[in-house]
Amino acid sequence: MRYLTVILSLICMIFTANAAKADRRVAFVVGNGAYKNVAQLPNPPVDAKAMASTLRNVGFEVVEGTNLTRDKMTEKLLDFGKKAQGADIAVFFYAGHGIAIAGTNYLLPIDADIKSEMDVKLGAAINIDLTLDQTMSDAKVKLVFLDACRDNPFAAKIKSNSATRSVSVQSGLAEMKSGEGTLIAFATGPGQTALDGQEGTNSPFTRALIAHITTPGVEIQQAMTEVRAQVNEETNKGQLPWGHTNLIGSVFLNPAAAPAPAANTAAGAPAAAAPAAVASASSGSDVELEFWRSVKESNKPEELNAYLTTYPNGQFKSLALARIASLENGPSTTTRNLTTGVDPATFTDASDQTTEDQIGLDKGQRRDVQRRLTGLGFDTKVNGKFDEDTRSVISRWQAARGYPKTGYLNKLQHKALLAEIVATTQTSSSDDSDDHSSHHHHSGGGGGGGGGGGRHYRGPSGPGGLIGGMMGGLFR
Repeated sequence: MRYLTVILSLICMIFTANAAKADRRVAFVVGNGAYKNVAQLPNPPVDAKAMASTLRNVGFEVVEGTNLTRDKMTEKLLDFGKKAQGADIAVFFYAGHGIAIAGTNYLLPIDADIKSEMDVKLGAAINIDLTLDQTMSDAKVKLVFLDACRDNPFAAKIKSNSATRSVSVQSGLAEMKSGEGTLIAFATGPGQTALDGQEGTNSPFTRALIAHITTPGVEIQQAMTEVRAQVNEETNKGQLPWGHTNLIGSVFLNPAAAPAPAANTAAGAPAAAAPAAVASASSGSDVELEFWRSVKESNKPEELNAYLTTYPNGQFKSLALARIASLENGPSTTTRNLTTGVDPATFTDASDQTTEDQIGLDKGQRRDVQRRLTGLGFDTKVNGKFDEDTRSVISRWQAARGYPKTGYLNKLQHKALLAEIVATTQTSSSDDSDDHSSHHHHSGGGGGGGGGGGRHYRGPSGPGGLIGGMMGGLFR
């Protein structure tokens, strides 16, 4: 009877997994800042990059772009519209200049040059209402986030060229109503302007979105309440996000793990609470790690600052600060500042197979080198073998530090590596054998479908490993 119960549970899981696979999540994420005819905005491209990374980590296929012209925005929108047809959930995120004329909202590509109301209506700007209708109307759930409530940079031109008749040019964006199954959120209220935030970081609105909308087990409308509270507090009540929702049922971008089936819990309810907590911690760590990987080799300080803003006490804070210092001060000085007391000869002495052999690294010490490189953001397998992949990673580490780039270590370089501060995420116990080394870089995120009524959307973690593990345990 016990095995029959397990088998039935397994069959239910397979059907649930197939249903989860059918869920399609698509997002349009664009940040425009490098405007050609008006003042540039430094933060929207940073906002878009951070948002795209956040959504990918909960299973979205993202159509992403930064600093797009009218033609390029049209291409991205056409691509998004095709992918969003029949999607279970579609997200539209835009950061940049937006304008409101006669109660209609428009997004501005970077090549917009608007001198009159006619320019807007003939296509120099992108009508938000028409765009959302054409690209997302077929999706079951539609979430729209507009971080575009800034002053109209073309307002004076439009008014001066409309002397023969009255034209309504508003500050910020005009109010919008959401249709069935839709949530629309603005960075601030209708007719008001939002703050960009410190240059090179995320805006207050985007930062709050990233912090809350993918929190495990939190429904989207509850998350938006947290977003409003955070922005209101950060701006000393100077900005309060506004929105309109017409969702039917509950929507989770990152549902908590489902409780374990009763047949598999000998001790009852207490054991069922553990998976949700594990999923929550794992998902948050995965999102941060993916964000860090997306910016760790960037040559733009604003992208690294975006990581620090989103994760002020993050696991890679020291590395981000070091990278920013390197970009601001130049490689010749900052690479030496990554550690204290580095022998100057480390930056000149050659390294090859012979110098590495002289160190006398055994398999355990090679694993330690690989763990340290991974902890510093130079990901490699921890298997105790300096294969081609590890050689390539060593070369990248050497280049980043200003050492001779060979892929081989010498005693001074090895000493410098041991002196560097390694991120706390690594664990020496996780790589005790070659067979297991490749599995520890893929912690599960997202979790299974949430409980309760309404719509629930499964996170990105696949069911294959779980089912395989159960099958192995059943017939062991």
